[in-house]
Amino acid sequence: MNVNHFRIADFNVRIAFKESHINDMRLLPSFEPFRQESTDDDLFFQITVDDELKPRPKEGKEHIGKFDTGNGETIVDRFPDGGYQYIIKNINGYECCLMQANKDFSDCRCALNGNYNMRCFGLNNALMLIFAFAGSLRQTVLIHASLVRHNGYGYAFIAKSGTGKSTQVSMWLRHIPNCDLMNDDNPIIRIIDGKPFIYGSPWSGKTPCYRQVKAPLGAITRIDRAKENSVEKLPPIEAFASLLPSCSSMRWDKDIFDAICNNVTKIVETTGLYILHCLPNKEAAIVCHQAISK
Repeated sequence: MNVNHFRIADFNVRIAFKESHINDMRLLPSFEPFRQESTDDDLFFQITVDDELKPRPKEGKEHIGKFDTGNGETIVDRFPDGGYQYIIKNINGYECCLMQANKDFSDCRCALNGNYNMRCFGLNNALMLIFAFAGSLRQTVLIHASLVRHNGYGYAFIAKSGTGKSTQVSMWLRHIPNCDLMNDDNPIIRIIDGKPFIYGSPWSGKTPCYRQVKAPLGAITRIDRAKENSVEKLPPIEAFASLLPSCSSMRWDKDIFDAICNNVTKIVETTGLYILHCLPNKEAAIVCHQAISK
């Protein structure tokens, strides 16, 4: 086995590859900034990559459904013991990864398929699923957001793809002093001792920003395109409804979905959530900064 250890959002992760001429850490270059020395202390989860893994027969599982992920399709089945099987397909419909997990996602196995790009896609998506669902049980959520740090606090911007998250963050980086980019697609929020912290991650979409960084969560802002710039703070119920769709979730598993909802509730209770009605300009960044910054 080729065994690798990582520290992601202050969690210990182990990724092992069964000896192979094609499966190794070359598939996960974005994980290198998170590498650490070998440790088995308080392991968050482990995954073994083994192309000899086979799907379970139909009679040994319950079919949950097919889900469009925006960049492909994922087929989900549940085992009688509460574990899961995922078949991850890319945008062209090709099967890239078969992944099987125990009920709390602490121990997983996967088989990869296809060329280098397909294997990268399959393994990265499997790891995101595992992190999100294992994290739900430890007061952690993986969110779809662009994340900027300003004066030591992390400010997350959420919106549907193509609405302008990265554009608003780029305006902060350009026009607000003392800012840096922490992540541009999938940061991680943890509740620690009742307080929310936000982390960089190995998943950052089209922008290569893979940083092992951490900051107290300053605010979360949803982007809404408009003809003029303004900011409004959301009341708790609207804040919850606004944030939940941006969090990786699994509605068909009651334990995990309840945990994710509890985590979102704690974030709403401790963090300001806002809507920025905006144009893609400098003034929007200034208006937003004045309204939400600590």
